Amino acid sequence: MTTIGVEEEYLLLDPVTGLPVPQADKVRATAGLGHLVTDQEVQYELLQAQVEVATPVCETLEEVGGHLLRLRHAIGVAADQHDCRIGVCGTPPVRHGRPIAVTDQARYRAMVTQAPQLVAEQLVNGTHVHVAVPDREAGVQVLNRIRSRLPTLTAMAANSPLWDGHDTGFASWRTVIFSRWPVSGMPPTFHDAEDYDRRVARLLESGLISDVGQLYWQARLSATYPTIEVRCLDVQLRADEAVMLAALVRALVETALAEAADDTPLPDCAPELLQAAMWHAARHGLGDTLVDPGGTPHRAGDVLYEFLRHLAPALDASGDSRQVTSLIHRLLQDGTGADRQRAALAQGGLRAVTELVSGQSTMP
Repeated sequence: MTTIGVEEEYLLLDPVTGLPVPQADKVRATAGLGHLVTDQEVQYELLQAQVEVATPVCETLEEVGGHLLRLRHAIGVAADQHDCRIGVCGTPPVRHGRPIAVTDQARYRAMVTQAPQLVAEQLVNGTHVHVAVPDREAGVQVLNRIRSRLPTLTAMAANSPLWDGHDTGFASWRTVIFSRWPVSGMPPTFHDAEDYDRRVARLLESGLISDVGQLYWQARLSATYPTIEVRCLDVQLRADEAVMLAALVRALVETALAEAADDTPLPDCAPELLQAAMWHAARHGLGDTLVDPGGTPHRAGDVLYEFLRHLAPALDASGDSRQVTSLIHRLLQDGTGADRQRAALAQGGLRAVTELVSGQSTMP
């Protein structure tokens, strides 16, 4: 079975005001004192109001879910000891008028010099899914084949509608914020691994990016692990929603590997159409149409049905079909995280949103 790993980024929020608070160093240190997490599982992020966790390598969805629950609990307990809560939302509902301190590492200090305003507004949190691939050559072929499916994943994962205390009108405002970096958005197609490495080397030599961590494509080859890293997902309100998305990403990668082995032609979709489809997915989530891999708009539910059909052999092979199908049905019924944040805002204002994003860190 193909292995997977999941990274989640969380905000640290004041429980009363909902404002981000720069307590990451203290929360990380406190979490590391217990027996629930290791140093490798709780990591630095760009801003001091954020923490990142990473599961170990997993084979089953049960493993992924168990690790995410453990890590969310450990960080939540540590945050509580420093008078804050973790916020599982792609963007903060409200922000300070002044920038949050940057984590004191050379890489992050250099980013402030490069793009101070972008760094100040980089309070965005995602779910990153790593899926093992046989080698970099296979990884590049997978990237070429999954690009057209990334808008659907983005729409399903939308959980960042609010910014500066108001509704942006976008289901995933995080996607828009990330699109402003020099190398971001939909990954291009590559001829092979040598082409990928050559083009990345040119970006580094140009000085336009300082390291491969600034390849902010929504899917990329991992520089650290033998994996494909899909990065287009907002962090999820519920751990089981993150598990569902991890299962879909794994099935998508396995399907792409099978297609490459069979020499199935690549999806024919113009880059400008894919980029616009991603913008549309970030704008509407599942509340409007979605653009299918061929570039045709359909009802969101119909696109999800076709997506499941496309992934069915891989989901069946891993034994994940029943769990994933059930969670997708619940998603269509209850709405995305963005839908639920908007409902909370309408019913109880920003205080209700803070309660929502900081109170559902476990699965029922």
